[in-house]
Amino acid sequence: MLDRKTVKDLNVQGKKVLVRCDFNVPMDKEGNITDDRRIRGAIPTITYLLENQASVILMSHLGRPKGEANPKYSLAPIANKISELLSKEVKFSNDPHVVGDVTKNLSAELKPGEVMLLQNVRYRREEEKNDEEFSKELASLGDVFVNDAFGTSHRAHSSTAGISSFLPSAMGFLIEKELEFMGNALESPERPFVAILGGAKVSDKIGVIENLLDKVNTLLIGGGMAYTFLKAQGHDIGKSLLEADKMELALRLLKKAEEKGVKLLLPVDSIVAKEFSPDSEYKAVENHEMPEDWLGVDIGPRTVGIYCKEIKNAKTIVWNGPMGVFEMEAFAVGTKEIAKALSLCEGITIVGGGDSAAAVEQLGYAEKIRHISTGGGASLEFLEGKILPGIDVLDRK
Repeated sequence: MLDRKTVKDLNVQGKKVLVRCDFNVPMDKEGNITDDRRIRGAIPTITYLLENQASVILMSHLGRPKGEANPKYSLAPIANKISELLSKEVKFSNDPHVVGDVTKNLSAELKPGEVMLLQNVRYRREEEKNDEEFSKELASLGDVFVNDAFGTSHRAHSSTAGISSFLPSAMGFLIEKELEFMGNALESPERPFVAILGGAKVSDKIGVIENLLDKVNTLLIGGGMAYTFLKAQGHDIGKSLLEADKMELALRLLKKAEEKGVKLLLPVDSIVAKEFSPDSEYKAVENHEMPEDWLGVDIGPRTVGIYCKEIKNAKTIVWNGPMGVFEMEAFAVGTKEIAKALSLCEGITIVGGGDSAAAVEQLGYAEKIRHISTGGGASLEFLEGKILPGIDVLDRK
């Protein structure tokens, strides 16, 4: 996908440039943005366009307004945040129809070097259906389309994919960076190449594991998904998370790893809790000591040591998914230790979006990670080797 045009391949001077960003950021009840990483990620592309005398029209979704104008999902706070980051006014089109008269008038008057932001594209039911008419309406506002929303590029929607049928198109700097880091890691990694996968379910990561077994030297598995593998190997797992229908698959993946010469490591010990509660009684146990009415909630201290040693020697690392029930303080130790080990690793470190990115950010290690992906679902599908429609449709160089 690196053969697609980038924003630098376009002549944007004096043009109206529609930029699809991913401003789907968390907010508190008062409407304050609690994590602005995705907004900051879009600033380099916006700044480049402004410096090259383009008029910039930004668009994004926020939450799930279900095709209706809902003030709860308004992009007004986003406009204020972008204004603050750019030190420049961002004209906000508070248009419930997204591309109604308010928007058309604002965009018609927009001058080179000015920025406006459309209202939430998901106020329109047609957006998620990739409706051609809505794509045309959006395209009518500008001369050129730039997709810089990596986090939604795995969705074929009107504002991510459909619009590119009607305008010259290219990727922004954020998507370019995502593809460069993750693409290089998958295609020509410096070795040893270590992947760390966590999260609750094996079923969410089957495609990723399959694809990575063809590429990595070592695969470290943690989180709830590890217990399906352990149970398949004959271990007692108590009340730990289990996908019984995936046990055969787990054995097949272990066999495939062996055939490919990939070191696939599973936890040798766990932190187990009496109940699924932040103040539950808990203790560390070896795999063969699992109490029958307790459940695994984190990787154990011996596993942490083994995994950290693999991380220390790696030249390329990709991490996606927490090692335990990260949202409960007592069971976040494994995830924290993995994040710390990554921050100390001298190789190329890449953290897929979602919980792993949040962990790295919360723990203050973000500056020491080479690349933190802005897209959870999109980075997972990229690691699976899937085509991302929002990038696939862009013009080739």
